[in-house]
Amino acid sequence: MIAHVRGKVEEKFGNSLIVDVNGVGYEITVPTPDFEAVNLDEERKFYTYHQVRENAEELYGFSSLTAKKIFELLISVQGIGPKAGIAILSLAEVEEVRNAIANADAAFIAKASGVGKKSAERVIVDLRDKVGIPSHYGATEAKFAKATNEPDEALDALIALGFPLKEATAALERVDSSLSVEERIKMALKK
Repeated sequence: MIAHVRGKVEEKFGNSLIVDVNGVGYEITVPTPDFEAVNLDEERKFYTYHQVRENAEELYGFSSLTAKKIFELLISVQGIGPKAGIAILSLAEVEEVRNAIANADAAFIAKASGVGKKSAERVIVDLRDKVGIPSHYGATEAKFAKATNEPDEALDALIALGFPLKEATAALERVDSSLSVEERIKMALKK
């Protein structure tokens, strides 16, 4: 299993990147927000999901561990494969997608290429209780006001420590977001 890839981005095409790691080029399919945030000849790290099938091996990459965990939850839903998972994560930043699932916004999820109304509703039913509490309530907007291209390092750290996504999100909800990453982690662990 390839857990992550760190190297120089050599090529961009479609929604895929070729990342050179010590002379070996890995083709990685990424969600649109990650694709747009990457520049050629830039050194980047991607958390990867390595799919092995009978006739192919594919790498799906994410700029944050949170995005990878959401992707893994998405593909655990019956009828949602890796391509549909990438399409859902391509709708917006990962926090906005997570928030849409938490708010049961099936209409937002159904906007993804290859995802119909029934599949979107299945995603909501299966994952709503697994993604944590919403960061804001109501229908998901076209652009999430506080979404940035920067991953939440505190959330990634808690997930890396073994916390499930739902518990890590809930722990950080009670912590002031203006604190440093280290302070947010300490405060979340105390609660």
